[in-house]
Amino acid sequence: MTQLPLFDDPNPLETVPFSPTRTAGLARLDHFAPRMGKTYSSQRNYDFGPAQRGNVSALSPWIRHRLVTEREVLAATLARHAPSSAEKFIQEVFWRAYFNGWLEHRPSIWTSYCTERDHHMRMLDKDGDLRARLTCAEAGETGIDGFDAWAQELVGTGYLHNHARMWFASIWIFTLKLPWQLGADFFLRHLLDGDPASNTLSWRWVAGLHTVGKNYAARTANIAKYTGERFRPTHQLESAPVPLDGPPHPQPVPPSGGDPLPNAPFVVLVTEDECAPLDLLSDTGHVAAVLGLTCTKDRSPRAVGDLADAFAAGAVADGCARVVAQTGVSHLTADQEDWTAALCHAAEQAGVGAIVTGYAPTGPVAQRLAQAKSALGERGLSLHQVQRDYDAQAWPHCTKGFFKLKQKIPQLLKALAL
Repeated sequence: MTQLPLFDDPNPLETVPFSPTRTAGLARLDHFAPRMGKTYSSQRNYDFGPAQRGNVSALSPWIRHRLVTEREVLAATLARHAPSSAEKFIQEVFWRAYFNGWLEHRPSIWTSYCTERDHHMRMLDKDGDLRARLTCAEAGETGIDGFDAWAQELVGTGYLHNHARMWFASIWIFTLKLPWQLGADFFLRHLLDGDPASNTLSWRWVAGLHTVGKNYAARTANIAKYTGERFRPTHQLESAPVPLDGPPHPQPVPPSGGDPLPNAPFVVLVTEDECAPLDLLSDTGHVAAVLGLTCTKDRSPRAVGDLADAFAAGAVADGCARVVAQTGVSHLTADQEDWTAALCHAAEQAGVGAIVTGYAPTGPVAQRLAQAKSALGERGLSLHQVQRDYDAQAWPHCTKGFFKLKQKIPQLLKALAL
């Protein structure tokens, strides 16, 4: 039997209570910070199971919604560890910037994914065998050791260890022969940290489409080792999976970048992509009101999981509450379905001509804002998406593989005053 690393932590935070508040995220950050160095590096690949997450930070749900920011996580890391000791953890933080930046340079990849996903979903009505195999996989009823447990853990908790995500995706694509787009959709509907860029590009990477010709293969020995023999799918995996074929990557296009702040009163918009908008303001003197809008259901044509939906809604509510607490302005409410009408009504209620929100990377929120922007302009209202310095500094280095960004990490930390 594989000898697991010793891990002893009686702190109840080890089980990771996923509460969608900044307070909970900061508590998790503070709890895990001492382990971000060599402890994380040596233990990060082990999946001890959902009751033991103390070897990984599990901060991704809070970071994805920016209840806690990457800069805060990096600052907490470097306050306790030398960059060399925490190198692996620091790189993991930058992986999200890499995926978001890469997709910002190639937004058509997201559009293509959505089109292909919808095509496969239409095929479910025509192909009974595909529909049955998909239902079996999502229910965790394939009989494949480990895979079924991870499918049920995903739906039941909204979270999976990163190593388990890779194993799961590989088995989905190469053993079960299911469309990777439906697997990416399954994850995006249920993950509390469901991120359009990280999720889509990770599935493409496993399939051999992101790093063209280089796929990820789930291996029995690797699964057994890093789960402490909890799972050993002997003779159940594809032995020599072949990378999927796909079109070449489109040429990168520089992102548009953020907008300047208006020099007049405005409504602050909190979205599931940016739940700490006051961080983007040099001062709060022009904040007239706050409005929270979600579009979690836009992640998929199918129903989004209750846990993922509730976390996003809770994160937005928490973000709005903190704006009210810090500024004393009114918290406006609106119909979540029609963002244009909601933003127009909010501006009218507050008596302002501008809306300010965080820059939304490629995905559902960005699509909603793009649809609303032109309609707002016709009504004499302006929409300002303010970009975080962290993204502005990192994204230009995300046009190729991760190595290009990895080389720049020391410079980026210095530029971010870290």
